[in-house]
Amino acid sequence: MAGTRLDWDEYAATWARLHGDFDPRRAAPTVQGWLRFAYQIGHLLGRFRVSPTAVTVVGTVFCVLVPVVVLREPGGPFIAAGLVLLAAVADSVDGALAVVTGRTTRLGYVYDSVADRVGEVAWLIAFWLLGAPGPLVVAAGALSWLHEYVRARSVSAGMREIGAVTVGERPSRVLAALVGLVVAGAVRIFSFDVAAGAITVVASVWVLLAGVGLVQLLGAVRRSLL
Repeated sequence: MAGTRLDWDEYAATWARLHGDFDPRRAAPTVQGWLRFAYQIGHLLGRFRVSPTAVTVVGTVFCVLVPVVVLREPGGPFIAAGLVLLAAVADSVDGALAVVTGRTTRLGYVYDSVADRVGEVAWLIAFWLLGAPGPLVVAAGALSWLHEYVRARSVSAGMREIGAVTVGERPSRVLAALVGLVVAGAVRIFSFDVAAGAITVVASVWVLLAGVGLVQLLGAVRRSLL
């Protein structure tokens, strides 16, 4: 399949088989638009023989740089938010590139999952550096990790479908990181204490979404495996 262009329907069908039969053609317009964008970029990179692993590595580097730059003046949080956005693009493109070039592997799936968790830890460290309480940051990370762990174990136990698209999925975490960093950057102009309060609120929302999402997922798993 390498070097062969899949049209959108062929790509969507292959993508669905790799994601619990969740058909992107039936997704919300924003989700479908994002996946179409990743598909186009993946096809372009495939023409230049870029490997999916290379894109994953670049995305992880973007994530690791987030806490490094977040306190820099001027505009550290805004730079960090830009890195989160670039990492989110890379996270979608590496999978699209693997599908387009026929290079999907189980090992690549593991690498991608590990990179996602490393990235989220880096974002939450940036939240902590901006003043979010440590226990709240740990709770956000733990609930997000547990969400992914439950889904992975459920698939191993025989759940053949995605189960449920919850409010605590990866896109919600990306959005929380983006909003938190941008808002903290905006209010940090006036006071670091205000920025700490703002990032604490966003971290609290992250925890809430992760907790509700976990409950939703557990309910779906129970229905699927009973």
